[in-house]
Amino acid sequence: MTSFARGQRVIGPATHYVENQPPWRTGVDEYSTNRPLVAAVTGFGAGWADENLRRTGELVGSTSFQRDAELANTHTPVAHAHDRWGFRLDEVEYDPSYHRVLGSAIAHGAHTSGWVDPRSGAGVARAATFMLFAQVEPGHACPVSMTHAAVATLKESPSLAEEWLPRLYSREYDPHLQGEHDKPSALIGMAMTEKQGGSDVRAGTTVATHMGGRSYQLTGHKWFCSAPMSDGFLVLAQARRGATDEGLTCFFVPRVLTRGMRNVFRIQRLKDKLGNRSNASAEIEFDGTIAVLVGEPGRGVRAIIEMVQRTRLDCVLGTAAGMRQSVAEALWNARGRMAFGAPLIDQPAMTGVLADLALESEAAMLTGLRLAQLFEEDASDRDVALRRLATPVSKYWVCKRGPQHAYEALESLGGNGYTEDFPLARRYREQPVMAIWEGSGNVIALDVLRALTKDVSSAEAFADELSDARGVSRIYDAHVDRALALLREAQSADPEAAQGTARRLTEALAAAFQASLMLRHAPAADADAFIAARLGDERMSQYGTLPVGTDAAAILTRH
Repeated sequence: MTSFARGQRVIGPATHYVENQPPWRTGVDEYSTNRPLVAAVTGFGAGWADENLRRTGELVGSTSFQRDAELANTHTPVAHAHDRWGFRLDEVEYDPSYHRVLGSAIAHGAHTSGWVDPRSGAGVARAATFMLFAQVEPGHACPVSMTHAAVATLKESPSLAEEWLPRLYSREYDPHLQGEHDKPSALIGMAMTEKQGGSDVRAGTTVATHMGGRSYQLTGHKWFCSAPMSDGFLVLAQARRGATDEGLTCFFVPRVLTRGMRNVFRIQRLKDKLGNRSNASAEIEFDGTIAVLVGEPGRGVRAIIEMVQRTRLDCVLGTAAGMRQSVAEALWNARGRMAFGAPLIDQPAMTGVLADLALESEAAMLTGLRLAQLFEEDASDRDVALRRLATPVSKYWVCKRGPQHAYEALESLGGNGYTEDFPLARRYREQPVMAIWEGSGNVIALDVLRALTKDVSSAEAFADELSDARGVSRIYDAHVDRALALLREAQSADPEAAQGTARRLTEALAAAFQASLMLRHAPAADADAFIAARLGDERMSQYGTLPVGTDAAAILTRH
């Protein structure tokens, strides 16, 4: 028997010929071939990162990296509560492929490069790097994102910052649990939600008992702990100092204490998730677990708010990365298959669907990079105000568009798309987590209302951002008028009554934000098609319903 490398044609008896199937999409520079991304990186001030991004694009498009991405999701994590002698171990074993993927992302700065070298465009460059890795293997992006976001919280605690930030900034990766003297790098996870609370973190019952100084002991059960093999965790708990209840407080929990002692961190089980399977999520218990106070007692939400905003940013980036994978795989298939006597890519019905998917992908990518720009070190006061509102608005809309986008792309592959041999089945299962993590739809929409009422400058900055694109598209201008009218109504409405229209308002603002970015950064014809298909009087519900006369083939050439 002769074996063949994956993707090669098999030569044998007539019934065994493999015809009309494209080869495996590998050996592709995922950055350079994504022309809208290359243009946007330059447009948002990170053109200096082009060479590094090309190297990253070549890596994630290589056969070996794509194979590791597949293996990491096939050979899923396994929890080991005890060792062979019965001693507590509380470790998660990952396939070596996962470590290679995660190690590569860390080496290329997908986690904290924007913090280490905060020059203009650093956040955009880091966001582009993050998207390239997440495009091919999304599960590892969870600890990468949390480590990036945790810097914002740890910077507010000088003693923790001095000890931990150099480790977070390292580009080395070591999967073993070791103390700081044996392991100069570190990744950060989170354990916020509990089985009785969910998104209502204030309902948590984990108790933190004061020991002295800034040290506490935790007792409680966490329903979701992301990336349990991380080196440290940000945790919310109800703080108590003697007989005084201090309220919901943020704490830092190291997995390994001084002199190499393991902290109490009981892994009860791993979650059997719909997607995100290469990355472990666990239920854990604290029982006298040592923790360090972050921020001030009773101000837990305030201590983590900047971290939450940055993980929401990465939810947008992760969804955009998934959309790009969907478009790339669908286009590859359409160019490599014939149907009814012509390539799929040249058949108008398919061309229209793919062009519509490509426009959605581009709008999501532009949204993510603009948000990343708002978080940069040199962001203006206007941009800081803008990100307070634009982040939840974008997180709500882009992440909710992800699953439907993945499904439509999957369908374009026909039966192949529905099998686990192709990456779009995995992508379809992956996209919903971005909408759920860091606040599901209602939580995010209510946060939009909160931003409008508690930070009036955020609404002003948002309106100012939209005004930059006025005067080019009649459809856009009319939609912006409607969206801002809804915004003003929400600001003046009774708070409880406003909740009923929170989703409507959020969607209107998000569509306006994306349309403004397309008008400013995409070719005029592409922006016009995007806006007419989503905001125009003749808009429809499904992909593939672009306005009559749209040059769909030209759109696809850019993608």
